[in-house]
Amino acid sequence: MASQIDPGLLAFASPTQLKFIEAIEVHGSGRAAAQALGLGFNTVNEALRRLYSTAARRGYSPGHDMTHVVPEGFAIKGVSTYYDRDGKARGQWVKSTQDREAREELLRAMVEGLKGEITPVAPRHAPLKSDDDLLTIYPIGDPHAGLYSWKEETGVAFDLTEFERINKAAIDRIVEAAPRSSIAIFNDKGDSTHADNNSNRTPRSGHPLDVHGRHAEVVRVSVRVKRYQIERLLDKHAQVIVRVDPGNHDPETALHLAMLLEAVYENEPRVEVITSPNPYWYYKFGKNLIGTCHGDGAKGKDLPGIMANDVREWWGQVNYAVWFVGHVHHKDIKDYTGCTVEYMRTLAASDAWHHGAGYRARRSIEAITLHKDGGEEERQTRHVHRI
Repeated sequence: MASQIDPGLLAFASPTQLKFIEAIEVHGSGRAAAQALGLGFNTVNEALRRLYSTAARRGYSPGHDMTHVVPEGFAIKGVSTYYDRDGKARGQWVKSTQDREAREELLRAMVEGLKGEITPVAPRHAPLKSDDDLLTIYPIGDPHAGLYSWKEETGVAFDLTEFERINKAAIDRIVEAAPRSSIAIFNDKGDSTHADNNSNRTPRSGHPLDVHGRHAEVVRVSVRVKRYQIERLLDKHAQVIVRVDPGNHDPETALHLAMLLEAVYENEPRVEVITSPNPYWYYKFGKNLIGTCHGDGAKGKDLPGIMANDVREWWGQVNYAVWFVGHVHHKDIKDYTGCTVEYMRTLAASDAWHHGAGYRARRSIEAITLHKDGGEEERQTRHVHRI
């Protein structure tokens, strides 16, 4: 009996898809295979559809004269085939690009492997006193670990060493000043790392970036700094919630940083690490509703409506709603109907491009404390020149 499935597809099949293919060969059809496996036909059919799609994305679809396969981690960007007068293919040009979906799967696998080598930190005793009526959020404006700035060109020297010094000193100063609220939210506003990989370009536009260090080195320093910052919050607050917003500079690295931090603190019940890839995240505290995002997506004026739609039940239960946003690196606070939108400054220096384009803003860190019934109660600010 002739094979039911093109043997060339086997190279692209997952273990489950291979099992389905074997059952089809044995039983003669997809429906018969599904029945023999105790599955619905749609389950088998959808798995095969994904297999054909995966193969085509890599360049294998003989029915469309596509037989030039690109390496794993890449996807077909375009195919140009030229034919002779008899309609037979005589040549082909294949353009490929990095396959984001496949690359993310590989990076996830890498992170999962690294998590197995991480020794989780031991639980620590909570502070003796904390105020259950208060929550303090630390919205750390775009850290940009790895950003390089040459003082002679920009007026400010900034590299990995300076990044680590400033961010550790800043958290020491701001935590010391903050009240002993029971809950702390450590909110990295996105662009944790200046680049997402060793290409040193922004993922979407391909804009070149001035970077100090290899990406693995940058990630290592970033994790070390975040652990230091979270430990300082644990010294002061009973519970610490960690949220890393995905930024336009590091949409994939941000998620993997969160996953690594989750592994580090998996045995510490006082730390909760949010690993959702959703660019919008919300937290309800008493009569307060907090939203966080990087800010490269929806505009500030649209965020109140997005919050009301995404968490409409909470929206109707609170008296005070606020967004903390990054991306623009300068302070901007606007009150909209039912909601305040606040853009945060950063501690990072400007790189050559932003400096040359005329961007100027103060560099600072803030801690904002909310009362469970009354909204913002107090805030602390520390500017970089005092750190």
